[in-house]
Amino acid sequence: MTVTFGWGPVEARALASAAACVVVVDVLSFTTSVGVAVEGGTAVHPYRWRDASAATYAKERDAVLAVGRSEATGAHPWSLSPAALRAAPAPWPDRLVLPSPNGSTIAAEATAGGAAVVAVSLRNPTAAARWLTERGFGTAARPLAVVASGERRPDGSLRPALEDLLGAGAFLAALRDLAPHPCTPEATAAATLWDATDDPVAALHGCESGRELYEYGYPQDVEVAAEIDASTAVPVLVDGAFQEAP
Repeated sequence: MTVTFGWGPVEARALASAAACVVVVDVLSFTTSVGVAVEGGTAVHPYRWRDASAATYAKERDAVLAVGRSEATGAHPWSLSPAALRAAPAPWPDRLVLPSPNGSTIAAEATAGGAAVVAVSLRNPTAAARWLTERGFGTAARPLAVVASGERRPDGSLRPALEDLLGAGAFLAALRDLAPHPCTPEATAAATLWDATDDPVAALHGCESGRELYEYGYPQDVEVAAEIDASTAVPVLVDGAFQEAP
């Protein structure tokens, strides 16, 4: 099979060793935020830890460090919130370090395995599928792995997340519609779920992660993430930063 599907950093590491490219899907909110920032002309450096080392990492790259949602202000709107990023006034920074224990970690594991990395959300599945298909990914010569991020439970274990399964399914369905790509049963099942979801926007708002963002006071982040196929940007990891694909 030339297109595989898995969950979380551990499977990202395993799948990357046999893949030419890993598609990371972290809809609420890492890959959605990456897409919004890249659309605005900002290169996004993923970073897996939100601690003192993140500030050092950003300083070494002459980049702005994104803060947590609750720490964002009008003077520093740069955070993991895609709605806050979109509302940020110009000029945007050239480089942004975006800590994320889920999406960033998957990107790091994929890179360590030697694979290219593309960020996909519900805002760009068709554009990403088209870009990758045109470059021969998903074939025997250039196998493709799709990794849904999921969330972390309090004990650190993986919680499969519906929003990421939908994002992966949307991408895999678009890939299937563009050209024949031999898929694993897991990848086929994700695409089938997408096809069978009558109202993915309602599902996104109603899923566990969506409800959490509502409870925390960030419903706008769910609204931005639910803009299905609104973007043509394809963020590709180049020299340690996500940048818009040529």
